[in-house]
Amino acid sequence: MNRPLLAIFLAATAVFTASAVSAQNLEAIKARQALLKEMGKATKGPGDMLKQAIPFDLAAVKAALAKYQENAPKIAKLFPDDSKTGEKTEALPVIWENKQDFEQRFAKLAADAKAAEAKITDEFTFMDEFPKVVGNCGGCHKKYREDKK
Repeated sequence: MNRPLLAIFLAATAVFTASAVSAQNLEAIKARQALLKEMGKATKGPGDMLKQAIPFDLAAVKAALAKYQENAPKIAKLFPDDSKTGEKTEALPVIWENKQDFEQRFAKLAADAKAAEAKITDEFTFMDEFPKVVGNCGGCHKKYREDKK
């Protein structure tokens, strides 16, 4: 094979390989972003309830807790090594350095949401228990998410 053809072949192979990896990255990143967005949306109402900006609604609280239990285990699996960059991810590299801790945080979020679901029966128990659940989110964001400026 002559040199110009070899150079074209190698360039095409590099582009194809980069495209395949990029597509794989985007799939995982988009999936985790969608699940996290669902959790954020589910948290809005209960967050406003904590601030006493809207009336207490047990159904909305239970729905948020159910969403955490459903999404947290899925999200933990959506940080493969090839999804560190791309699609405006806010994930910090420290995730892959402390993968076990990172994944355990999602397991704790799901477990705390399940425990709170059984304990929250009215506004008073909500005010005591819900902050413990969403505290998991803040702890993870501080350590593993790029700070929004």
